[in-house]
Amino acid sequence: MQTRHERLAAAATLPWRLGLVWQRRLLDATQQWWQAQTPPPQVRTDNPITAAWDYASDALERQILFWDTLRQRGDNYIAHNQAGKPPLLHFDYQPVLDARQFAQPVNYMLVRITPPAGVQIDEAKRPYVIIDPRAGHGPGIGGFKDDSEVGMALREGHPVYFCLFFPEPEPGQTLEDVTLAEAEFLREIIRRHPEAPKPAIVGNCQGGWAAMLVAAHAPELVGALVVAGAPVSYWAGNDGKNPMRYAGGLLGGAWSALLASDLGGGKFDGAYLVQNFENLDPANTLVKKSYHLYDQVDTEPPRFLEFERWWGGYYLMNEEEIRWIVENLFVGNNLTEGRALGRGEAYDLRRVRSPIVVFASFGDNITPPQQAINWVLDLYPTTDALKAAGQVVVGLAHQTTGHLGIFVSAKIALREHAQIVELLEVIETLPPGLYQLEIHDETVNGKLQHVATLTERSVEELRGLQRYARNDEAPFAAVEAVSELTTAAYSTLVRPWLAPWVRAGAAELGRQLHPLRVQHWGWSSLNPLAVLNRHAAEHVRQMRTPRQPEWRQWERYGSAQLANSLDVYREVRDAATEALFFGVYAPAALAGVGNEDIPDYLRRQPAAPLGIDDTLLFSQLGQGDAADGLIRAALLIRRGLPSIRLDRRAAAQDWLLADPQLAALQRDDLNARVRHQSLLVWRFPAEARKTLPALFVDEAALRAAFARLGGLAQVIPDATEALASLALLEAEVLGTVLPATGDALVEAAAPQTDRAAAGPAAAGNGKPRTRSKATATKPDGGTEPAVVASSAMEPAAQSVPSATKPAARRMRATKE
Repeated sequence: MQTRHERLAAAATLPWRLGLVWQRRLLDATQQWWQAQTPPPQVRTDNPITAAWDYASDALERQILFWDTLRQRGDNYIAHNQAGKPPLLHFDYQPVLDARQFAQPVNYMLVRITPPAGVQIDEAKRPYVIIDPRAGHGPGIGGFKDDSEVGMALREGHPVYFCLFFPEPEPGQTLEDVTLAEAEFLREIIRRHPEAPKPAIVGNCQGGWAAMLVAAHAPELVGALVVAGAPVSYWAGNDGKNPMRYAGGLLGGAWSALLASDLGGGKFDGAYLVQNFENLDPANTLVKKSYHLYDQVDTEPPRFLEFERWWGGYYLMNEEEIRWIVENLFVGNNLTEGRALGRGEAYDLRRVRSPIVVFASFGDNITPPQQAINWVLDLYPTTDALKAAGQVVVGLAHQTTGHLGIFVSAKIALREHAQIVELLEVIETLPPGLYQLEIHDETVNGKLQHVATLTERSVEELRGLQRYARNDEAPFAAVEAVSELTTAAYSTLVRPWLAPWVRAGAAELGRQLHPLRVQHWGWSSLNPLAVLNRHAAEHVRQMRTPRQPEWRQWERYGSAQLANSLDVYREVRDAATEALFFGVYAPAALAGVGNEDIPDYLRRQPAAPLGIDDTLLFSQLGQGDAADGLIRAALLIRRGLPSIRLDRRAAAQDWLLADPQLAALQRDDLNARVRHQSLLVWRFPAEARKTLPALFVDEAALRAAFARLGGLAQVIPDATEALASLALLEAEVLGTVLPATGDALVEAAAPQTDRAAAGPAAAGNGKPRTRSKATATKPDGGTEPAVVASSAMEPAAQSVPSATKPAARRMRATKE
């Protein structure tokens, strides 16, 4: 913990830092506004009267159609509410389990997605379970259209299940009850698919940390986790970019959520959360979204109405649920510290043993990459700690898409989500560590293909995502302490006399008068003016001819200028918010407020021991059977190679799994052996080579294993590097003499960090790589197996003999 002198020194720099915050934000806002200034369009016409009439008539027609589209939005809102707000899934589904009938009921239901015509499902494939966010809206965003997370999994032949939830929570339900219900859902799925691998859970936004709660509660039920845009490390973020993380502090803590719940008759209205999202970008909320509809009113209404039906469906939570979320996540950040408590347990993410894929975007200002991935740094401060824990984490970051684009965009589904589904089997067999998944586009034979690359990274690199070495998170500990005080004061002084006065009818009236709801039902067929406009719109549609009058350039110019002005307002507002937050809570933190809540990673404490018994581990070097030997040999061959293409890895895995020694293993046993052997190779690389013969009954079995590995040349073209490494390992282990090899063999088998840095063309015998590959680079500049060898477990995609399942289907490139 910081000493008194360190706190005083930090206090002395506070005015300077706040000044930098203001200066940077204001300069950025001014520069952004200036760059957006373009000269007004030059409209030249021979007859200004005709041009003016053409524009005026077109603008009037578009106005009528625009307002009629908003009327349709209001009518859809009313119809959706009257129907009970059913989930807006694009796919049909069949109910499986209704958690409202459980002993501890919750408003959740497990359903199975019915595949569309022409899609065949393999019941032996890994089931997928989609958990959508319960953050104000209803479920369905993960299967909102055909090109979605649900659609990508169905196309690969996987059974797909969806966790639906209903608008009204069950009385007294808590988030722990929801977690227990979702664990029961997983048990039912496993019962229905006894031959399949354990389910993969895809959690979107808040559904991501909900999925991690389930995996921490019952790790034995989860095969893999994909958390997309999920905020887990809530205090993380960058100054000047992520203003939403300051909201809890500026509201004074969790008491405001309790007030909203009391005004709602014990229920928290999700419309408050949606309103917070909309306030983040006033230019889009007030100008861009509406003007885009007005400008493209002849083609845009169907897409607009489809999205607004979901965006305008506001769901409720119990007071117990929102209070747990705010106190443990938004304000307390307890999930990454193992202090998020249920009634009977503390959720510790270190219990999760499934591989985890983290999908985030640098264009997301709701869940920035720091909030999505920094939990790894919190739980495992070093790469050694992550490896020692046996955990596999794969990070995928988009550069530009916004928060909703991660789940809604068809382009993201066809590219990122499709690759995640195809690569999950690769990821499952990775040795422990942190990996970066990158997806690039290439054109091969005139067709667009998505090329996936895996690169091993160090956990320490995550510190570079956040400025100031995360010292800016210390004031959030003061927020947690202040929140406890304000919540206690509210519960003692205000709640006893306010809550009894709010009856169910008054609470419902208050919800219906929320501004977001009023804008829907207020302009619907309930409004006589909207009905009159509908009749005018019907006439306009019959006679309208879409056109582009020259004067519309001025209209678009004015809209862009208004949006840019609102962007400047947003930047100034966010700068003031940030300065106010640090101005209030930084001095409090420096004075010692909340010191007991400061996480270990801010205390500068020495790293905890790895928890590995090297003596015991060393004694296990000679223990195992031929399957362990084949896996270890593959890892040793892979060690030192700069990269491995994922299509070669898949083909190699299919080839080797046909070996009787590996084919007899269950998937969980196989993955456990991979992790154990990778641990031995990581801790004792030289000894692992020397003791390799001890894993085989005799020399003939050892030679047979090397022959099996050498047979990869039959399924992997141009596998020069792997075969060269295999030859060197075989010569060392068997004590044989290599044939005349030449420089190519020696170069291929030696550590090649320089060649890895030179790019793909330098790593493949001079030939450019056109498919997926995985690179493994250690933090110290050496190399470490990023995948389980181009021999023993090399999953990815390419045609293989008919005796094995086609890997090409798994790594099939998808057209945009």
